[in-house]
Amino acid sequence: MTEPHEPEHPTRRLPTPGPVEEGGALELDQSASSAAYDPVPARQKRPAGAGRFWSARRIPATLLALVVLGGSGLLLYDVAAVRADRPAMRWRRSLAGQLAERPLENTWLLAAAALAVAIGLWLLVLAVTPGLRALLPMRRDRPGVRAALDRSAAALVLRDRAVEVSGVQSVRVRMGRGRVVVRAVSHFRELDDVRADLDTVLGTGIRELGLARPPSLSVHVRRPAKKG
Repeated sequence: MTEPHEPEHPTRRLPTPGPVEEGGALELDQSASSAAYDPVPARQKRPAGAGRFWSARRIPATLLALVVLGGSGLLLYDVAAVRADRPAMRWRRSLAGQLAERPLENTWLLAAAALAVAIGLWLLVLAVTPGLRALLPMRRDRPGVRAALDRSAAALVLRDRAVEVSGVQSVRVRMGRGRVVVRAVSHFRELDDVRADLDTVLGTGIRELGLARPPSLSVHVRRPAKKG
């Protein structure tokens, strides 16, 4: 287990009154404390080509290929049948008649056109975006080797580190591609002290994940909700 060290960007402690002793018990003076921490890792350079992984998108590609294959095959068969002096298929005659009779401002035509545009835009977005948002690219320390870390696994690692901080009762970690949001509940110790320790431990944990683009860190600490 890595021991926490002094943070490179220490969190300023908010001025708060000291705990008041009433009836032999310490009364906690804060209910919440939060901070935004942007880690600047030392001796960490971003290698070229450590971009996101591209999804193969096999399901959309398969569905599109089947639709294009089926439609083109049916149309080709019908054209060949007409060339062989046979009547065109009933669906093509009906479709041609409907298109000739219905005006362009017809509701069904506009709806079909809007659906076709939406599907086309969706396919374009799939073609130009990498996908696989659940994978965080790691640094390429060796040429020819690419690695990625699952976002849920990275969040679990940071959560395990956060619960080891003294005073932390429970913690939730939301791991994004550019930001890590940590919400902890502390049942003892000053909230600013707990938050500062979380900044240190989690900042070190983010650096040790070895990500190509280390996310920023936002820490929020609060007291447990009062029962009753």
